[in-house]
Formats: sequence, C-alpha cells, structure tokens
Amino acid sequence: MVAGGASDTGGVKPMAIAGRMVRERERLIGMTPDERAWRKQWLKDQELHHGPRKVAALERELNNPIKRFYRFPLDKVCSILTPALGFQRAFTVRYWTGKALIALTGIYAGAYYFKYNQNDWTRKGGWRVISSRKACVPGDEGYPKVSDRSAPSDYAARGFKESPL
Repeated sequence: MVAGGASDTGGVKPMAIAGRMVRERERLIGMTPDERAWRKQWLKDQELHHGPRKVAALERELNNPIKRFYRFPLDKVCSILTPALGFQRAFTVRYWTGKALIALTGIYAGAYYFKYNQNDWTRKGGWRVISSRKACVPGDEGYPKVSDRSAPSDYAARGFKESPL
C-alpha cells in the first residue's frame, strides 16, 4: 500500500500476465504445446534490449530545432565513427570534442577581447591592465630605484604619451 491510502494500480485490480505458468510446479505438471509457445514468447518478451536505441520521433520531440541544428555536426561525426570505434567510444569522442571546442572558443574570445578592448585614453570602458613595478632590492643595479616615472604627467597617462597623434 502506498502512503496516503492510494493504491499502486489507481484503484484497478492488478492482473498477472504470466498466468499459471509463473509457478514452477504448474509447469512441471504438464504444458500443452500452446502453453509452451506462449511461455517461450513471454520469456522472450521479458528480455531487455541492451544498449541505447535512437528513436527519431522521440529525438525530434525532445530536442528543439535550434538544438538539433547545433548538435548536427558532432552527431554526424559520431555516426561516422560508430562503425569503427563502437557507439560508446564514438560518443566519448563526440562529447569531449564538443567540450574542447567550447573551451577553445572561450579562450579565443577572451584573447580577442583583451587585445582589442583595452582601457586607454581614447575610451572609457574596457579592461585596464596595470603592471606593478619591478622589485629592486639591495644588491640590485640601480638600488634604490624609487619609480620609473620621471614627471607627474607620467602617472595615469593611460597610453597617451605613446600615442602617434
């Protein structure tokens, strides 16, 4: 009985589809040829198919057109590799290829952004990259080096002095 008083069958009496042949004693008493054929078919029906099955209609129902569009290239690669590698290995190659392409795209996008969107005197936005001055300790040449900026206008110049204008 399920908690709350509800039944597992929704109020309908359960029906045993195995019939009387589910018990070994019944089978040992004797079976007609029809019962043997029925029992053989019933046992065959109990076997589960091993491995994934792709049902095209179900794939269309679960994946919208946009998802099917961007998954198509790697799905095609997976279907080409499956006869040579087997489904599991081909799917693993497909999975990690997709992840590597996403990571590579992120790295290239970040490098592009940092290269072409720097914060300088010509713009307000962008990432401002500031490097610390080099450490100068006793024994180094030029000690004590206070600063590499000689004039007050060198501070916060944001690349203005290096401008070709």
